[in-house]
Amino acid sequence: MDDDLDQVLDAVGPRLRSLRHEREITLTELSASTGISVSTLSRLESGARRPTLELLFPLAKAYGVTLDELVDAPPTGDPRIHLRPVVRNGMTMLPLTRRAGGIQAYKLVIPAGSDRREPTPQTHEGYEWLYVLNGRLRVLLGEHDLTLSPGEAAEFDTRLPHWFGAVDADPVEFLVLFGSQGERAHLRARPKASRSGQAPSPDGTAGSTATGRPPRRH
Repeated sequence: MDDDLDQVLDAVGPRLRSLRHEREITLTELSASTGISVSTLSRLESGARRPTLELLFPLAKAYGVTLDELVDAPPTGDPRIHLRPVVRNGMTMLPLTRRAGGIQAYKLVIPAGSDRREPTPQTHEGYEWLYVLNGRLRVLLGEHDLTLSPGEAAEFDTRLPHWFGAVDADPVEFLVLFGSQGERAHLRARPKASRSGQAPSPDGTAGSTATGRPPRRH
């Protein structure tokens, strides 16, 4: 029993680091939201500090997961998924997947009247696919300024400067699939190049951005 507990605790550090990188949060930002010092967080991730409930509780809350998910405890047989929403940068993010690696799925909500209207494009490693459920979503991709409506989708390499927000004061709901570099959703939103005249990318998708209907410029 003690050996099993030690194995679980030893795996917490890499799990914490993976979650933080997945959420794109710095140690300083995590420290501000949890009240845990940067040095303690760093030691937890490296395994130099043994995790305790007093440390794990605020981290689970910050990441929007349960304690079981935080420590990657064995499943109990309960089929329900207990994932908690996380509010970041004016958006509510609801994780739809449990594991830290591979393709990650989220439902994102930009509330009505959100002040997330000033574009702040960012870049990072990865590949992203998004699909609008409700509202109108403004998507900046490099030099492109697009407006996506319900039923429209876009996919892009996240090394391209990108940002998204609400077009107007109405709420927006959309789904996002995110993978590390090279992991695409393998979904086609446009016909192949033989029909559209656009040169296909190496994996067969038509370019770095795509929508279910021709995108409208905002």
